[in-house]
Amino acid sequence: MRPILSPAEAAELDRAAQARGVSADALMEAAGRAVAGAAVRLVSGAYGRRAVVVCGKGNNGGDGLVAARYLDAWGVRTTVLLLDDELRDLAAENLARLRSTSVRVRPWARASLDREIGRADVGIDAIFGTGFHGVPRDIHAEAITGLSEAGVPIVAVDIPSGVNGATGVVEGDAVHADLTVTFGAAKPGLVLFPGAARAGVVEVEPIGFPQDLIGSELSIVEAGDVASVLPRRDPDTHKRAAGYVVVVGGSRLMAGAVVLAANAAYRAGAGLVAVAVPEGILPVVQGGVREAVFAALPETGSGAAAGRSERFDEMLAQADAVAIGPGMTADEETAAWVRDLVRSSEVQVVLDADGLNAFAGRADDLADRKAEIVLTPHSGEFARLAEVGVPDIGRDRVRHVRELAARTSATVLLKGSRTLIATPDGSVRINPTGGPFLATGGTGDVLTGVIGAFLTRGLAPRDAAMAAAFVHGDAGRLASEAGGEAITAGDVLARVPAALMEVVDA
Repeated sequence: MRPILSPAEAAELDRAAQARGVSADALMEAAGRAVAGAAVRLVSGAYGRRAVVVCGKGNNGGDGLVAARYLDAWGVRTTVLLLDDELRDLAAENLARLRSTSVRVRPWARASLDREIGRADVGIDAIFGTGFHGVPRDIHAEAITGLSEAGVPIVAVDIPSGVNGATGVVEGDAVHADLTVTFGAAKPGLVLFPGAARAGVVEVEPIGFPQDLIGSELSIVEAGDVASVLPRRDPDTHKRAAGYVVVVGGSRLMAGAVVLAANAAYRAGAGLVAVAVPEGILPVVQGGVREAVFAALPETGSGAAAGRSERFDEMLAQADAVAIGPGMTADEETAAWVRDLVRSSEVQVVLDADGLNAFAGRADDLADRKAEIVLTPHSGEFARLAEVGVPDIGRDRVRHVRELAARTSATVLLKGSRTLIATPDGSVRINPTGGPFLATGGTGDVLTGVIGAFLTRGLAPRDAAMAAAFVHGDAGRLASEAGGEAITAGDVLARVPAALMEVVDA
């Protein structure tokens, strides 16, 4: 997994590198050179090219000034527009160095940007760094808008200006970059939306940081990480050894969700899947999951599960994991039974949908249980569970998912783009696969089944959630390549095996 550095961690990396003897001047020099090189590659060469660099007063602006010097040395006709009269520290030193070059340095004016960018081949955004948060104001907002409307390729230094480097939130305007050159490691604002949508292609440049200093509890998952935890079946294995998962869910008006989850568990490699549903929908569900074994559950007057059965207890006693929630209802009798089932389960649990809603406002109760658990809420379910507002979650998803994981002593998978997987120790993994093609009913049920299968195959909860999110997102991509946006959860389900094969091959 590649580490993702928060702005605070990036600042600490600067300090630690300098303590190792890597000077701040050397870091800025390498950063500026990397930005200049990226700009030249973006426009396919330096000869006859023009560039405009818009600089703030901090280190981000300093990086831009160094880039301007290198562009000039390589033959690119370069203009720098300064947003601030008084630059700080190394930025001021690098401005002085520009005096001996042919770079034209001008004070900020929107008219100057429009004139220069109109004849330029590339623009460089060196206004704000990763520590920015809030809403850009005055000339800074004007500069950001001007770069976004420039009509030429834009290279952002470290992060597009206007993006919150810690959260990816964009509260005002932000630069729309074609390419972002960041240093040491990617930042949260470059991988979390909406900031990720402003970053374009992200290139990570080492610029001299000692690699052993680069580490974080936040990381982004790669295919190799998933391949490394997926088990292989032994030649002499059998269906029970391959993993046994029980899927519990369904109700009179929602029989399909449990069918999707059960089929997904098989598609993800479970050797045996059992399905427990209210007795009234058992015939329907049996027709949708031909390979499974079944248990009928007592039901409420509204057709939801109301309790255990002897057959269900027999299946659960033999299982490796249980997935609870797809297609259930918020009926209080059902919810009370779910809470008891989760508390007493001696096998690992995946809790989704109305299984999560059974604990709305009762998140602390989830810590009172016997077995490991994976919670898989979308933002609405998360809000009900943690008793926070959906907008609050969106303002800092990493912080909120960390807090819920610690509060419940659970692995928490917060669905969305990007999906986050948090554990009680504070680590958070960001899943890069998936996208708007998964915004269709039932895809969450498919994910639940895949997590259940991976738990039964011996993966630790955090690894099962990580691997399932990655494979599920990749299956969605494969489905969208065949059907565009007009896909269903069944299309995603059908491509889970192909996505698994892609990961293993990678």
